[in-house]
Amino acid sequence: MASADEAVDIDVLERRLLSDSVSNEYNETDDDTVLYHGSFEEMEDNFVKYQTAQWILYSILLILAWGIGILMLLYLPIRIYVCRKDFRSRKLYLTSNAIVYKVTKPVAFPCFGVLKKEKHVILPSVADVVVEQGYLQSLFGIYSIRIENTGVRRPASDDVKIHGIAHPRDFRQAVLTRLSSMKSECFSRQASINEDLRITASGSLPSASVPPPGELILEKLEVVESSVKRVQKLIEKKAQPSEL
Repeated sequence: MASADEAVDIDVLERRLLSDSVSNEYNETDDDTVLYHGSFEEMEDNFVKYQTAQWILYSILLILAWGIGILMLLYLPIRIYVCRKDFRSRKLYLTSNAIVYKVTKPVAFPCFGVLKKEKHVILPSVADVVVEQGYLQSLFGIYSIRIENTGVRRPASDDVKIHGIAHPRDFRQAVLTRLSSMKSECFSRQASINEDLRITASGSLPSASVPPPGELILEKLEVVESSVKRVQKLIEKKAQPSEL
């Protein structure tokens, strides 16, 4: 019983540590909220088989051509190790403002270290997320996604391409949903700005109909002048009979 209880405690501890590590990765990746987490784990075996088959095919072709393929076949165990370490390190996040892709890939000979790659693609620059699957990939159930950029069309090599993601269509739908939400927020913000400008313009119209102070003074002076002239005429009329 004690061993079973200890095993349960260890499992609980491992789950807590894993959840803490994932939350720390999210916090280190971006201050924004993570909306979607791309998954790779369930496709690891299929991806390694796909890469192994691809490597063997290249090796056979090179054996027939120059004989270099023999060395490639000898390198195959190291290639599988590098491929597996590369695939396990992949992390793909969709935040409120960007798509974040991180990978730590060992070099050709792992004893010489690793190569770290981190790519941030801001969402306003994303035109579409294309789901692709070649013939050899279809044999192993492997999909690739390609993140296309907006603006002037650039070569496909400039697009971010990620192999081996599980549920690629779900990730594409999450990105497109977020883009649609951002466009709706932009339109509502623009409509609010236009409404504020309209209210401001309508509020300034009455003040435009009120004449400036200088014109008011001139009008008052004209009124005074006309009243003075009427008084003078009355005085002159009264003075005329007395002179007679």
